[in-house]
Amino acid sequence: MKVSKLSISNFRGIKESTLYFNGHVLLVGRNNIGKSTICEALDLVLGPDRINRPSAIDEYDFYNGEYILQNGELVEINIEVVLIDISEELKSIFRSHLEFWHMGKKEILQEGEIEDADEEHTQECLRIKFVGNYDKEEDEFVAKTFYSHSPNEEEGVFSELTKFRKRQIGFLYLRAIRTGSRALSLEQGSLLDILLRVGEMRPKFWEETRGRLKDLNPPLEDSIGSLRKVLDNIEKRIGQYIALPNNHKATTLHVSQLTRDHLRKTLAFFMSSSINQSPVPFQKLGNGTLSTLVFALLSAIAELKKENIIFAMEEPEISIPPHTQRRIINYLINTTTQSFVTSHSPYVIEKFDPQNIMILSKDEIGIMKGKNLSLASGLKSKNYRRKIRHSIAEVILGNAVIVGEGLTELEVLTSASKILEKDFDNYPIDLSGVTIFEAGGDGTVLEFGKFFKSIGLKTYAFFDYLKRTPEEIQALQETFDFYTEIPVNGIEKLLINEVPITIQWDFLKDLKKVGEFGSGPFIPDEQPIDDLVKSFTLEALKQKKGERRSADLVEMCNKNNLPPTLVTFFHEIYNSFPQPEHINPIDFSSKQDVENSEEE
Repeated sequence: MKVSKLSISNFRGIKESTLYFNGHVLLVGRNNIGKSTICEALDLVLGPDRINRPSAIDEYDFYNGEYILQNGELVEINIEVVLIDISEELKSIFRSHLEFWHMGKKEILQEGEIEDADEEHTQECLRIKFVGNYDKEEDEFVAKTFYSHSPNEEEGVFSELTKFRKRQIGFLYLRAIRTGSRALSLEQGSLLDILLRVGEMRPKFWEETRGRLKDLNPPLEDSIGSLRKVLDNIEKRIGQYIALPNNHKATTLHVSQLTRDHLRKTLAFFMSSSINQSPVPFQKLGNGTLSTLVFALLSAIAELKKENIIFAMEEPEISIPPHTQRRIINYLINTTTQSFVTSHSPYVIEKFDPQNIMILSKDEIGIMKGKNLSLASGLKSKNYRRKIRHSIAEVILGNAVIVGEGLTELEVLTSASKILEKDFDNYPIDLSGVTIFEAGGDGTVLEFGKFFKSIGLKTYAFFDYLKRTPEEIQALQETFDFYTEIPVNGIEKLLINEVPITIQWDFLKDLKKVGEFGSGPFIPDEQPIDDLVKSFTLEALKQKKGERRSADLVEMCNKNNLPPTLVTFFHEIYNSFPQPEHINPIDFSSKQDVENSEEE
Protein backbone atom coordinates (compact mmCIF):
# COMPACT_ATOMS: atom_id res chain seq x y z
CA MET A 1 0.00 0.00 0.00
CA LYS A 2 1.27 3.46 -0.92
CA VAL A 3 0.21 7.07 -0.52
CA SER A 4 -0.46 8.55 -3.96
CA LYS A 5 -2.01 11.87 -2.89
CA LEU A 6 -1.95 13.94 0.29
CA SER A 7 -4.22 16.95 0.84
CA ILE A 8 -3.79 19.22 3.87
CA SER A 9 -5.75 22.25 5.00
CA ASN A 10 -5.42 24.43 8.12
CA PHE A 11 -2.75 22.26 9.73
CA ARG A 12 0.11 24.01 11.51
CA GLY A 13 2.05 26.17 9.02
CA ILE A 14 0.10 24.87 6.01
CA LYS A 15 -3.04 26.68 4.95
CA GLU A 16 -3.54 24.50 1.86
CA SER A 17 -1.47 21.88 0.09
CA THR A 18 -1.99 19.02 -2.35
CA LEU A 19 0.98 16.77 -3.00
CA TYR A 20 1.33 13.74 -5.27
CA PHE A 21 3.77 10.90 -4.67
CA ASN A 22 5.14 8.06 -6.70
CA GLY A 23 6.85 5.52 -4.45
CA HIS A 24 9.59 6.52 -2.03
CA VAL A 25 9.83 10.22 -1.22
CA LEU A 26 12.64 12.45 0.03
CA LEU A 27 11.26 15.76 1.30
CA VAL A 28 13.74 18.64 1.12
CA GLY A 29 13.49 22.37 1.64
CA ARG A 30 14.65 25.14 3.91
CA ASN A 31 14.06 25.03 7.68
CA ASN A 32 10.46 25.53 8.82
CA ILE A 33 9.12 24.97 5.32
CA GLY A 34 6.88 22.12 6.55
CA LYS A 35 8.76 18.85 6.05
CA SER A 36 7.98 17.60 9.54
CA THR A 37 4.42 18.90 9.22
CA ILE A 38 3.86 16.54 6.29
CA CYS A 39 5.08 13.60 8.37
CA GLU A 40 2.88 14.68 11.28
CA ALA A 41 -0.10 14.95 8.93
CA LEU A 42 0.50 11.42 7.68
CA ASP A 43 0.71 10.24 11.28
CA LEU A 44 -2.65 11.83 12.14
CA VAL A 45 -4.47 10.26 9.22
CA LEU A 46 -2.68 6.88 9.13
CA GLY A 47 -1.00 6.34 12.50
CA PRO A 48 -2.95 4.01 14.79
CA ASP A 49 -1.91 5.46 18.15
CA ARG A 50 -1.62 9.24 18.16
CA ILE A 51 -5.26 9.98 17.43
CA ASN A 52 -6.33 7.97 20.48
CA ARG A 53 -4.35 10.10 22.89
CA PRO A 54 -6.29 12.66 24.95
CA SER A 55 -4.32 15.50 23.33
CA ALA A 56 -4.07 14.35 19.71
CA ILE A 57 -4.31 18.02 18.63
CA ASP A 58 -4.26 21.38 20.40
CA GLU A 59 -4.62 25.07 19.58
CA TYR A 60 -1.30 25.32 17.76
CA ASP A 61 -2.06 22.47 15.39
CA PHE A 62 -4.45 24.87 13.62
CA TYR A 63 -3.03 27.19 10.97
CA ASN A 64 -1.98 30.42 12.72
CA GLY A 65 -3.48 28.98 15.93
CA GLU A 66 -6.97 29.95 14.72
CA TYR A 67 -9.62 27.36 15.56
CA ILE A 68 -12.44 29.92 15.90
CA LEU A 69 -12.75 32.85 13.48
CA GLN A 70 -13.83 36.32 14.62
CA ASN A 71 -17.33 35.65 13.30
CA GLY A 72 -17.57 32.56 15.52
CA GLU A 73 -17.14 30.08 12.68
CA LEU A 74 -15.18 26.97 13.65
CA VAL A 75 -12.08 26.03 11.67
CA GLU A 76 -11.43 22.41 10.69
CA ILE A 77 -8.13 20.66 10.14
CA ASN A 78 -8.59 18.37 7.14
CA ILE A 79 -6.01 15.83 6.03
CA GLU A 80 -6.84 13.28 3.33
CA VAL A 81 -4.77 10.55 1.70
CA VAL A 82 -5.39 8.39 -1.34
CA LEU A 83 -3.89 4.92 -0.89
CA ILE A 84 -3.08 2.71 -3.89
CA ASP A 85 -1.30 -0.62 -4.54
CA ILE A 86 -3.67 -2.31 -2.11
CA SER A 87 -3.03 -6.00 -1.46
CA GLU A 88 -5.77 -8.54 -2.14
CA GLU A 89 -6.08 -9.21 1.59
CA LEU A 90 -6.67 -5.52 2.34
CA LYS A 91 -9.02 -5.17 -0.62
CA SER A 92 -11.25 -7.77 0.99
CA ILE A 93 -11.12 -5.89 4.29
CA PHE A 94 -11.86 -2.42 2.86
CA ARG A 95 -14.04 -3.61 -0.06
CA SER A 96 -17.07 -1.38 0.53
CA HIS A 97 -14.88 1.76 0.76
CA LEU A 98 -12.77 1.26 -2.38
CA GLU A 99 -12.88 3.64 -5.35
CA PHE A 100 -10.92 3.91 -8.62
CA TRP A 101 -7.85 6.09 -9.07
CA HIS A 102 -6.57 7.19 -12.48
CA MET A 103 -2.77 7.21 -12.38
CA GLY A 104 -2.39 9.59 -15.34
CA LYS A 105 -5.05 12.12 -14.37
CA LYS A 106 -4.25 11.72 -10.65
CA GLU A 107 -7.89 11.85 -9.66
CA ILE A 108 -10.75 9.70 -8.40
CA LEU A 109 -12.98 8.42 -11.18
CA GLN A 110 -16.63 9.39 -10.83
CA GLU A 111 -19.70 7.35 -11.69
CA GLY A 112 -19.92 6.91 -15.44
CA GLU A 113 -16.15 7.28 -15.94
CA ILE A 114 -15.11 3.86 -14.64
CA GLU A 115 -16.41 1.82 -17.59
CA ASP A 116 -14.43 3.95 -20.05
CA ALA A 117 -11.25 3.94 -17.97
CA ASP A 118 -8.05 2.38 -19.26
CA GLU A 119 -7.30 -0.54 -16.94
CA GLU A 120 -3.57 -0.03 -17.40
CA HIS A 121 -3.78 3.42 -15.80
CA THR A 122 -6.57 2.75 -13.31
CA GLN A 123 -6.53 0.87 -10.03
CA GLU A 124 -8.58 0.53 -6.87
CA CYS A 125 -7.82 3.00 -4.12
CA LEU A 126 -8.80 3.83 -0.56
CA ARG A 127 -9.43 7.39 0.63
CA ILE A 128 -9.05 8.21 4.32
CA LYS A 129 -9.45 11.62 5.94
CA PHE A 130 -8.62 13.11 9.30
CA VAL A 131 -10.82 15.86 10.75
CA GLY A 132 -9.81 17.94 13.75
CA ASN A 133 -11.90 20.71 15.28
CA TYR A 134 -12.92 22.46 18.48
CA ASP A 135 -16.04 21.36 20.37
CA LYS A 136 -17.55 24.45 22.00
CA GLU A 137 -19.92 22.55 24.25
CA GLU A 138 -17.27 20.25 25.68
CA ASP A 139 -14.52 22.89 25.47
CA GLU A 140 -12.09 20.38 23.99
CA PHE A 141 -10.49 19.46 20.71
CA VAL A 142 -11.85 16.51 18.76
CA ALA A 143 -9.78 14.38 16.38
CA LYS A 144 -11.22 11.56 14.28
CA THR A 145 -10.44 9.62 11.12
CA PHE A 146 -13.03 8.56 8.55
CA TYR A 147 -13.42 6.75 5.26
CA SER A 148 -13.89 9.51 2.68
CA HIS A 149 -16.01 7.09 0.64
CA SER A 150 -18.76 5.68 2.89
CA PRO A 151 -21.50 4.38 0.56
CA ASN A 152 -23.35 2.57 3.34
CA GLU A 153 -23.94 5.81 5.28
CA GLU A 154 -26.43 8.59 4.73
CA GLU A 155 -25.42 11.53 2.53
CA GLY A 156 -22.78 13.63 4.29
CA VAL A 157 -22.10 10.97 6.95
CA PHE A 158 -18.79 9.08 6.96
CA SER A 159 -17.85 5.82 8.64
CA GLU A 160 -15.15 6.16 11.27
CA LEU A 161 -11.88 4.30 10.73
CA THR A 162 -11.02 2.19 13.76
CA LYS A 163 -7.61 1.91 15.38
CA PHE A 164 -7.54 -1.80 14.49
CA ARG A 165 -8.05 -1.05 10.78
CA LYS A 166 -5.36 1.62 10.87
CA ARG A 167 -2.85 -0.92 12.12
CA GLN A 168 -3.60 -3.09 9.12
CA ILE A 169 -2.54 -0.22 6.84
CA GLY A 170 0.91 -0.38 8.42
CA PHE A 171 2.17 3.18 8.94
CA LEU A 172 5.24 3.78 11.14
CA TYR A 173 6.66 7.18 12.02
CA LEU A 174 10.13 7.81 13.43
CA ARG A 175 10.50 11.39 14.54
CA ALA A 176 13.87 13.03 15.02
CA ILE A 177 16.03 11.70 17.86
CA ARG A 178 14.48 14.14 20.33
CA THR A 179 11.71 11.56 20.82
CA GLY A 180 14.09 8.60 21.04
CA SER A 181 13.62 8.33 24.82
CA ARG A 182 9.98 7.44 24.38
CA ALA A 183 10.65 5.21 21.37
CA LEU A 184 12.79 2.88 23.52
CA SER A 185 10.46 2.83 26.52
CA LEU A 186 7.52 0.46 26.97
CA GLU A 187 4.90 3.21 27.10
CA GLN A 188 1.72 2.87 25.06
CA GLY A 189 2.50 3.35 21.40
CA SER A 190 6.29 3.17 21.83
CA LEU A 191 8.31 1.11 19.38
CA LEU A 192 8.88 -1.68 21.87
CA ASP A 193 5.17 -1.72 22.62
CA ILE A 194 4.33 -1.81 18.89
CA LEU A 195 6.79 -4.67 18.40
CA LEU A 196 5.10 -6.67 21.17
CA ARG A 197 1.70 -5.92 19.68
CA VAL A 198 2.61 -6.77 16.09
CA GLY A 199 4.13 -10.04 17.31
CA GLU A 200 0.91 -10.71 19.28
CA MET A 201 2.94 -11.05 22.49
CA ARG A 202 1.69 -8.06 24.46
CA PRO A 203 -1.02 -9.55 26.77
CA LYS A 204 1.11 -12.58 27.64
CA PHE A 205 4.17 -10.42 28.29
CA TRP A 206 2.43 -8.13 30.76
CA GLU A 207 0.71 -10.93 32.68
CA GLU A 208 3.90 -12.94 33.03
CA THR A 209 5.85 -9.86 34.10
CA ARG A 210 3.28 -8.92 36.75
CA GLY A 211 3.20 -12.47 38.11
CA ARG A 212 6.98 -12.79 38.38
CA LEU A 213 7.31 -9.45 40.16
CA LYS A 214 4.39 -10.17 42.50
CA ASP A 215 5.77 -13.56 43.52
CA LEU A 216 9.34 -12.37 43.88
CA ASN A 217 10.86 -14.70 46.51
CA PRO A 218 12.29 -13.88 48.91
CA PRO A 219 10.27 -10.63 49.19
CA LEU A 220 12.40 -7.64 48.52
CA GLU A 221 12.42 -6.35 52.09
CA ASP A 222 13.41 -9.72 53.62
CA SER A 223 16.88 -9.40 52.16
CA ILE A 224 17.36 -6.18 54.14
CA GLY A 225 16.85 -6.96 57.83
CA SER A 226 16.81 -3.36 59.02
CA LEU A 227 14.12 -2.42 56.55
CA ARG A 228 11.92 -5.32 57.71
CA LYS A 229 12.27 -4.11 61.30
CA VAL A 230 11.07 -0.68 60.21
CA LEU A 231 8.04 -2.17 58.43
CA ASP A 232 7.16 -4.42 61.40
CA ASN A 233 7.30 -1.43 63.73
CA ILE A 234 5.04 0.56 61.41
CA GLU A 235 2.58 -2.35 61.30
CA LYS A 236 2.37 -2.44 65.11
CA ARG A 237 1.71 1.26 65.23
CA ILE A 238 -0.99 1.02 62.58
CA GLY A 239 -2.47 -1.94 64.47
CA GLN A 240 -3.25 0.33 67.41
CA TYR A 241 -5.81 2.10 65.21
CA ILE A 242 -6.71 -0.38 62.46
CA ALA A 243 -7.24 -4.12 62.80
CA LEU A 244 -4.61 -5.95 60.74
CA PRO A 245 -4.46 -9.70 59.94
CA ASN A 246 -2.89 -11.69 62.83
CA ASN A 247 0.42 -13.43 62.26
CA HIS A 248 0.61 -12.01 58.76
CA LYS A 249 2.88 -9.35 57.39
CA ALA A 250 0.49 -6.70 56.10
CA THR A 251 3.21 -4.57 54.54
CA THR A 252 5.56 -5.44 51.73
CA LEU A 253 7.68 -3.78 49.06
CA HIS A 254 7.62 -4.37 45.30
CA VAL A 255 9.65 -2.88 42.49
CA SER A 256 6.48 -1.54 40.88
CA GLN A 257 2.81 -0.89 41.51
CA LEU A 258 2.25 -3.98 39.35
CA THR A 259 -0.15 -2.23 36.99
CA ARG A 260 0.45 -2.19 33.26
CA ASP A 261 0.61 1.60 33.26
CA HIS A 262 3.23 1.75 36.01
CA LEU A 263 5.28 -1.10 34.56
CA ARG A 264 5.42 0.76 31.24
CA LYS A 265 7.01 3.71 33.05
CA THR A 266 9.23 1.55 35.27
CA LEU A 267 10.79 -1.00 32.93
CA ALA A 268 13.86 0.37 31.20
CA PHE A 269 15.92 -0.70 28.19
CA PHE A 270 19.55 -1.42 29.16
CA MET A 271 22.45 -2.03 26.80
CA SER A 272 26.23 -2.35 26.92
CA SER A 273 28.12 -0.60 24.15
CA SER A 274 31.42 -2.50 24.54
CA ILE A 275 32.66 -5.86 25.77
CA ASN A 276 33.96 -4.60 29.10
CA GLN A 277 31.06 -2.27 29.90
CA SER A 278 28.13 -3.28 32.06
CA PRO A 279 24.67 -2.60 30.57
CA VAL A 280 23.45 0.94 31.19
CA PRO A 281 20.06 2.65 30.59
CA PHE A 282 19.73 3.54 26.92
CA GLN A 283 19.63 7.28 27.73
CA LYS A 284 23.29 6.99 28.75
CA LEU A 285 24.33 5.71 25.33
CA GLY A 286 25.70 7.99 22.62
CA ASN A 287 23.30 9.72 20.25
CA GLY A 288 24.53 7.70 17.28
CA THR A 289 23.95 4.40 19.08
CA LEU A 290 20.56 5.60 20.25
CA SER A 291 19.52 6.59 16.72
CA THR A 292 20.64 3.23 15.37
CA LEU A 293 18.77 1.43 18.16
CA VAL A 294 15.57 3.22 17.27
CA PHE A 295 15.97 2.29 13.63
CA ALA A 296 16.75 -1.34 14.55
CA LEU A 297 13.41 -1.52 16.37
CA LEU A 298 11.59 -0.04 13.42
CA SER A 299 13.20 -2.50 11.03
CA ALA A 300 12.13 -5.37 13.29
CA ILE A 301 8.54 -4.10 13.14
CA ALA A 302 8.74 -3.63 9.38
CA GLU A 303 9.95 -7.20 8.85
CA LEU A 304 6.96 -8.55 10.76
CA LYS A 305 4.73 -6.67 8.28
CA LYS A 306 6.84 -7.04 5.13
CA GLU A 307 3.92 -7.10 2.76
CA ASN A 308 2.58 -3.71 3.85
CA ILE A 309 4.59 -0.96 5.52
CA ILE A 310 4.66 2.82 4.98
CA PHE A 311 7.58 4.38 6.81
CA ALA A 312 8.06 8.08 7.70
CA MET A 313 11.46 9.07 9.09
CA GLU A 314 12.84 12.46 10.09
CA GLU A 315 16.51 13.29 9.64
CA PRO A 316 18.16 9.85 9.75
CA GLU A 317 21.54 11.59 9.63
CA ILE A 318 21.42 12.87 13.23
CA SER A 319 24.54 11.61 15.05
CA ILE A 320 25.00 8.84 12.49
CA PRO A 321 28.09 8.48 10.24
CA PRO A 322 27.69 8.57 6.44
CA HIS A 323 28.03 4.81 5.85
CA THR A 324 25.22 4.11 8.35
CA GLN A 325 23.04 6.79 6.75
CA ARG A 326 23.40 5.08 3.40
CA ARG A 327 22.59 1.66 4.87
CA ILE A 328 19.46 3.00 6.53
CA ILE A 329 18.18 4.52 3.28
CA ASN A 330 19.06 1.37 1.33
CA TYR A 331 17.02 -0.59 3.85
CA LEU A 332 14.03 1.72 3.55
CA ILE A 333 14.05 1.73 -0.25
CA ASN A 334 14.53 -2.02 -0.62
CA THR A 335 12.40 -3.28 2.28
CA THR A 336 9.42 -0.98 2.82
CA THR A 337 6.47 -0.48 0.51
CA GLN A 338 6.94 3.29 0.69
CA SER A 339 9.07 5.65 2.74
CA PHE A 340 8.87 9.38 3.49
CA VAL A 341 12.21 10.83 4.59
CA THR A 342 13.25 14.36 5.55
CA SER A 343 16.95 15.16 5.40
CA HIS A 344 19.68 17.75 4.88
CA SER A 345 22.41 15.16 4.39
CA PRO A 346 24.06 14.74 0.96
CA TYR A 347 24.65 11.06 1.81
CA VAL A 348 20.91 10.58 2.17
CA ILE A 349 19.93 12.79 -0.76
CA GLU A 350 22.22 10.97 -3.20
CA LYS A 351 20.46 7.64 -2.53
CA PHE A 352 17.15 8.83 -3.99
CA ASP A 353 16.43 9.01 -7.70
CA PRO A 354 15.75 12.59 -8.89
CA GLN A 355 12.04 11.91 -9.52
CA ASN A 356 11.67 10.79 -5.88
CA ILE A 357 13.14 14.00 -4.43
CA MET A 358 10.41 16.55 -3.69
CA ILE A 359 11.44 20.17 -3.09
CA LEU A 360 8.90 21.96 -0.92
CA SER A 361 8.05 25.65 -1.16
CA LYS A 362 5.49 27.76 0.65
CA ASP A 363 4.20 31.28 0.03
CA GLU A 364 3.37 33.98 2.56
CA ILE A 365 -0.25 32.82 2.95
CA GLY A 366 0.65 29.22 3.75
CA ILE A 367 0.07 27.56 0.38
CA MET A 368 2.57 24.73 0.09
CA LYS A 369 3.69 23.17 -3.18
CA GLY A 370 5.99 20.28 -3.96
CA LYS A 371 8.11 19.92 -7.07
CA ASN A 372 9.99 16.76 -7.97
CA LEU A 373 13.49 16.95 -9.38
CA SER A 374 13.59 16.20 -13.08
CA LEU A 375 16.35 15.91 -15.66
CA ALA A 376 13.90 16.94 -18.37
CA SER A 377 15.55 20.38 -18.52
CA GLY A 378 18.43 18.73 -20.38
CA LEU A 379 20.84 17.93 -17.55
CA LYS A 380 22.75 14.76 -18.44
CA SER A 381 22.37 11.92 -15.98
CA LYS A 382 26.14 11.49 -15.66
CA ASN A 383 26.56 15.17 -14.74
CA TYR A 384 23.80 14.87 -12.16
CA ARG A 385 25.38 11.79 -10.56
CA ARG A 386 28.81 13.41 -10.59
CA LYS A 387 27.60 16.47 -8.69
CA ILE A 388 24.71 15.27 -6.53
CA ARG A 389 26.58 14.53 -3.30
CA HIS A 390 29.19 17.28 -3.38
CA SER A 391 27.21 20.26 -4.62
CA ILE A 392 23.70 19.68 -6.06
CA ALA A 393 22.55 18.35 -2.66
CA GLU A 394 23.49 21.69 -1.09
CA VAL A 395 21.99 23.81 -3.87
CA ILE A 396 18.52 22.23 -3.74
CA LEU A 397 18.28 23.03 -0.01
CA GLY A 398 18.72 26.75 -0.64
CA ASN A 399 17.07 29.69 -2.37
CA ALA A 400 19.47 30.55 -5.18
CA VAL A 401 22.61 29.41 -6.97
CA ILE A 402 25.60 31.08 -8.57
CA VAL A 403 26.85 28.87 -11.40
CA GLY A 404 30.57 29.42 -11.89
CA GLU A 405 32.29 28.07 -14.97
CA GLY A 406 35.04 26.11 -13.22
CA LEU A 407 36.93 25.47 -10.00
CA THR A 408 38.92 28.71 -10.26
CA GLU A 409 35.71 30.75 -10.58
CA LEU A 410 34.26 28.91 -7.57
CA GLU A 411 37.30 29.74 -5.44
CA VAL A 412 37.56 33.37 -6.60
CA LEU A 413 33.84 34.04 -6.09
CA THR A 414 33.95 32.46 -2.64
CA SER A 415 36.96 34.56 -1.60
CA ALA A 416 35.46 37.78 -3.01
CA SER A 417 32.16 37.22 -1.19
CA LYS A 418 33.95 36.80 2.15
CA ILE A 419 35.72 40.12 1.67
CA LEU A 420 32.54 41.95 0.65
CA GLU A 421 30.67 40.49 3.62
CA LYS A 422 33.03 42.24 5.99
CA ASP A 423 31.16 45.31 4.79
CA PHE A 424 28.25 45.82 7.20
CA ASP A 425 25.73 46.25 4.35
CA ASN A 426 26.32 42.83 2.80
CA TYR A 427 24.55 39.88 4.37
CA PRO A 428 26.48 36.58 3.93
CA ILE A 429 25.19 34.82 0.84
CA ASP A 430 25.29 31.38 2.47
CA LEU A 431 22.92 32.62 5.20
CA SER A 432 20.64 33.87 2.41
CA GLY A 433 20.60 30.36 0.99
CA VAL A 434 22.79 31.19 -2.02
CA THR A 435 25.22 28.45 -3.07
CA ILE A 436 28.23 28.93 -5.34
CA PHE A 437 28.31 25.98 -7.73
CA GLU A 438 31.06 24.81 -10.07
CA ALA A 439 29.68 23.71 -13.44
CA GLY A 440 32.90 22.07 -14.61
CA GLY A 441 33.30 24.04 -17.82
CA ASP A 442 31.59 26.52 -20.13
CA GLY A 443 29.74 23.70 -21.88
CA THR A 444 27.70 22.83 -18.78
CA VAL A 445 26.98 26.32 -17.37
CA LEU A 446 23.71 26.58 -19.29
CA GLU A 447 22.87 22.92 -18.69
CA PHE A 448 23.06 23.26 -14.91
CA GLY A 449 21.42 26.68 -15.02
CA LYS A 450 18.34 25.29 -16.75
CA PHE A 451 18.16 22.43 -14.23
CA PHE A 452 18.27 24.75 -11.21
CA LYS A 453 15.76 27.15 -12.76
CA SER A 454 13.38 24.24 -13.44
CA ILE A 455 13.15 23.53 -9.71
CA GLY A 456 12.29 27.12 -8.85
CA LEU A 457 15.64 28.54 -7.72
CA LYS A 458 16.94 31.99 -8.50
CA THR A 459 19.87 31.51 -10.86
CA TYR A 460 23.00 33.59 -11.37
CA ALA A 461 26.11 32.82 -13.43
CA PHE A 462 29.70 33.98 -13.85
CA PHE A 463 31.75 32.77 -16.83
CA ASP A 464 34.39 33.62 -19.44
CA TYR A 465 33.89 35.48 -22.69
CA LEU A 466 33.04 33.27 -25.64
CA LYS A 467 31.77 34.08 -29.09
CA ARG A 468 28.10 33.05 -28.95
CA THR A 469 25.21 32.86 -31.38
CA PRO A 470 22.09 35.01 -30.84
CA GLU A 471 20.24 31.80 -29.83
CA GLU A 472 22.85 31.00 -27.18
CA ILE A 473 22.67 34.52 -25.78
CA GLN A 474 18.88 34.34 -25.64
CA ALA A 475 19.10 30.99 -23.81
CA LEU A 476 21.41 32.55 -21.22
CA GLN A 477 19.04 35.49 -20.74
CA GLU A 478 16.04 33.20 -20.30
CA THR A 479 17.85 30.90 -17.88
CA PHE A 480 19.62 33.26 -15.50
CA ASP A 481 18.11 36.03 -13.42
CA PHE A 482 21.45 37.78 -13.75
CA TYR A 483 24.81 36.77 -15.18
CA THR A 484 28.24 38.22 -15.86
CA GLU A 485 30.28 37.28 -18.87
CA ILE A 486 33.73 38.64 -18.17
CA PRO A 487 35.26 40.62 -21.10
CA VAL A 488 38.31 38.31 -21.46
CA ASN A 489 38.92 34.63 -22.03
CA GLY A 490 39.99 33.39 -18.61
CA ILE A 491 39.42 34.71 -15.11
CA GLU A 492 43.18 34.96 -14.60
CA LYS A 493 43.30 37.68 -17.28
CA LEU A 494 40.48 39.51 -15.52
CA LEU A 495 42.44 39.49 -12.27
CA ILE A 496 45.67 40.86 -13.73
CA ASN A 497 43.68 43.66 -15.40
CA GLU A 498 41.66 44.63 -12.30
CA VAL A 499 43.76 43.78 -9.22
CA PRO A 500 46.05 46.72 -8.35
CA ILE A 501 49.68 46.31 -9.48
CA THR A 502 50.99 46.79 -5.94
CA ILE A 503 48.96 43.81 -4.74
CA GLN A 504 50.13 41.69 -7.69
CA TRP A 505 53.74 42.52 -6.87
CA ASP A 506 53.25 41.60 -3.19
CA PHE A 507 51.71 38.34 -4.37
CA LEU A 508 54.75 37.58 -6.57
CA LYS A 509 57.20 38.47 -3.79
CA ASP A 510 55.46 36.02 -1.47
CA LEU A 511 55.75 33.26 -4.07
CA LYS A 512 59.42 34.03 -4.62
CA LYS A 513 60.10 34.11 -0.89
CA VAL A 514 58.80 30.57 -0.37
CA GLY A 515 60.27 29.33 -3.65
CA GLU A 516 56.96 28.38 -5.23
CA PHE A 517 57.12 30.25 -8.51
CA GLY A 518 58.15 27.05 -10.26
CA SER A 519 59.98 26.96 -13.57
CA GLY A 520 58.73 30.31 -14.80
CA PRO A 521 60.83 33.38 -15.59
CA PHE A 522 63.12 34.91 -13.01
CA ILE A 523 61.40 37.52 -10.81
CA PRO A 524 63.67 40.51 -10.10
CA ASP A 525 64.22 41.90 -6.64
CA GLU A 526 62.93 45.32 -7.63
CA GLN A 527 59.44 45.88 -9.01
CA PRO A 528 59.56 46.04 -12.85
CA ILE A 529 57.20 47.90 -15.18
CA ASP A 530 53.47 47.14 -14.85
CA ASP A 531 53.27 45.00 -17.99
CA LEU A 532 56.01 42.69 -16.69
CA VAL A 533 54.29 42.40 -13.29
CA LYS A 534 51.08 41.40 -15.06
CA SER A 535 52.96 38.92 -17.22
CA PHE A 536 54.61 37.31 -14.18
CA THR A 537 51.28 37.20 -12.30
CA LEU A 538 49.43 35.61 -15.20
CA GLU A 539 52.15 32.96 -15.48
CA ALA A 540 51.94 32.26 -11.73
CA LEU A 541 48.14 31.96 -11.79
CA LYS A 542 48.09 29.59 -14.74
CA GLN A 543 51.05 27.60 -13.51
CA LYS A 544 49.19 25.85 -10.69
CA LYS A 545 45.47 26.38 -11.23
CA GLY A 546 44.61 23.58 -8.82
CA GLU A 547 46.34 25.29 -5.88
CA ARG A 548 43.84 28.18 -5.61
CA ARG A 549 46.44 30.86 -6.46
CA SER A 550 43.78 33.08 -8.03
CA ALA A 551 41.80 32.97 -4.78
CA ASP A 552 44.97 33.78 -2.81
CA LEU A 553 45.50 36.86 -4.97
CA VAL A 554 41.90 38.02 -4.42
CA GLU A 555 42.23 37.50 -0.67
CA MET A 556 45.09 40.00 -0.61
CA CYS A 557 42.56 42.68 -1.64
CA ASN A 558 40.09 44.51 0.54
CA LYS A 559 36.60 45.72 -0.25
CA ASN A 560 37.98 48.95 -1.70
CA ASN A 561 40.32 47.40 -4.26
CA LEU A 562 38.57 44.18 -5.23
CA PRO A 563 38.21 43.68 -9.00
CA PRO A 564 35.25 45.91 -10.03
CA THR A 565 33.72 43.13 -12.16
CA LEU A 566 33.41 40.91 -9.06
CA VAL A 567 32.03 43.76 -6.96
CA THR A 568 29.36 44.67 -9.53
CA PHE A 569 28.31 41.03 -9.88
CA PHE A 570 27.92 40.48 -6.15
CA HIS A 571 26.10 43.75 -5.51
CA GLU A 572 23.33 42.49 -7.78
CA ILE A 573 22.99 39.40 -5.59
CA TYR A 574 23.28 41.25 -2.28
CA ASN A 575 20.52 43.61 -3.39
CA SER A 576 18.27 40.59 -4.02
CA PHE A 577 18.94 39.25 -0.51
CA PRO A 578 19.16 42.30 1.76
CA GLN A 579 20.60 42.39 5.23
CA PRO A 580 18.09 41.68 8.04
CA GLU A 581 17.51 44.41 10.57
CA HIS A 582 20.64 45.05 12.59
CA ILE A 583 20.46 43.96 16.23
CA ASN A 584 22.13 46.21 18.78
CA PRO A 585 23.60 44.85 22.03
CA ILE A 586 21.22 44.87 24.98
CA ASP A 587 21.35 48.25 26.68
CA PHE A 588 20.88 48.00 30.43
CA SER A 589 21.65 51.65 31.09
CA SER A 590 18.01 52.74 31.03
CA LYS A 591 17.12 50.06 33.58
CA GLN A 592 19.96 51.23 35.81
CA ASP A 593 18.81 54.85 35.44
CA VAL A 594 15.32 53.84 36.59
CA GLU A 595 16.73 51.99 39.60
CA ASN A 596 18.89 54.97 40.53
CA SER A 597 15.95 57.36 40.28
CA GLU A 598 13.85 55.08 42.49
CA GLU A 599 16.60 55.02 45.12
CA GLU A 600 16.74 58.82 45.07
